[in-house]
Amino acid sequence: RLSFCTKLCYGIGGIPNQVASSATAFYLQLFLLDVAQIPAAQVSLVLFGGKVSGAAADPVAGFFINRSRRTGSGRLMPWVLGCTPFIALAYFFLWFLPPFTNLRGVWYMTFYCLFQALATFFQVPYTALTMLLTPNPRERDSATAYRITMEMAGTLMGATVHGLIVSRAHGPHRCQEAEIPVPDGVSPDALMNVSDLRMRLYSIAAAVVAVTYPVCSGLLRLGVKERPDPSTPASGQGLSFLAGLGLTVRHPPYLKLVVSFLFISAAVQVEQNYLVLFCTHASRLHDHVQRLVLTILISAVLSTPLWEWVLHRFGKKTPAFGICVMVPFAILLAAVPVAPVAYVVAFVSGVSIAVSLLLPWSMLPDVVDDFQLQHQHGPGLETIFYSSYVFFTKLSGASALGISTLSLEFVGYKAGACEQTEEVVVTLKVLIGAVPTCMILTGLCIL
Repeated sequence: RLSFCTKLCYGIGGIPNQVASSATAFYLQLFLLDVAQIPAAQVSLVLFGGKVSGAAADPVAGFFINRSRRTGSGRLMPWVLGCTPFIALAYFFLWFLPPFTNLRGVWYMTFYCLFQALATFFQVPYTALTMLLTPNPRERDSATAYRITMEMAGTLMGATVHGLIVSRAHGPHRCQEAEIPVPDGVSPDALMNVSDLRMRLYSIAAAVVAVTYPVCSGLLRLGVKERPDPSTPASGQGLSFLAGLGLTVRHPPYLKLVVSFLFISAAVQVEQNYLVLFCTHASRLHDHVQRLVLTILISAVLSTPLWEWVLHRFGKKTPAFGICVMVPFAILLAAVPVAPVAYVVAFVSGVSIAVSLLLPWSMLPDVVDDFQLQHQHGPGLETIFYSSYVFFTKLSGASALGISTLSLEFVGYKAGACEQTEEVVVTLKVLIGAVPTCMILTGLCIL
């Protein structure tokens, strides 16, 4: 059995990636379009390229981790600790506004790809660590619930802290005054430094988020002890990565799990990325953006322990239906974009997002156990399962976000504009309602 301290420290280890992912999911697209003022086509390439680099890094991470030997800190923990300082630096420069304008797209493409790749080398061994904490499936599920709960808290922290710091860069009266509002008595010459103010705000937010990496990684190292794999020798020589990958992708339960959550996770990412843009340009909810994001995340955090109880009480099939609860409400928000409806939709969406995140990570250890019962092979197969699962979900998310952002370019989205055309408004409504609905229903049918 795992102690409370072990589970808590294991959960804390997942906070920094979720803090950073939350900030990028809700605000990076808005930052690139309205602050860095990059054309929508380039933003599409940045988002798609970053996601693809993160996805491509998954099998690479699985390959190297699979071949690594066990050290005094374990076989997975050194990868988590080694990536930490480099991720923090890459994340900080992702939100830095360079002085040049012609090559800003290249700048953000470089650091977003670097950040996604390094985050993968952090996340793959961290999530695979679940299999080496304990052989008890119930304790693994409990540790997973702690991780998801803490990651939800990290998601809440990221959106809240980042959003509060940069809120002045997107003030509600910016469009009316064409500048960020300033206190009375400030010289009009100060309005010339709007770009500098925005850069400072985003740099401060980036620095605050970057600090969470070394702090949380240190607590993970202090509180969690990686157990050696009892079924394999300590030398780490087992089935090769390519041979193991070939076996895992042909395992029927794994295929069903991956394909179903390809659609579901992509739907959640699309919903997250376009909520802020939808509230800003397709409705009169720009004053409610921060509170709506907080409602979603608080609802997700509070409902995660409930879903964990449902998993233990009724099994893992029943909670799957909780994912589809957000479908009618997402359509309702697109059709009736008013504040009362938006808050109800935000609450229900948080409940559905919680189970959509908890369920696959609770099912994946069961799939690994099922595979190991049928195939007796060497160490490292848990990293192959986890890395390939993250690879496929990231690839689907990259495709969905790249295509959807490119659609804004086609309908005439103008970077930095206060008012968008009717075609852009309709496109945002489709992206916030119809697109996630279709993907969720497809994923649930497969599941």
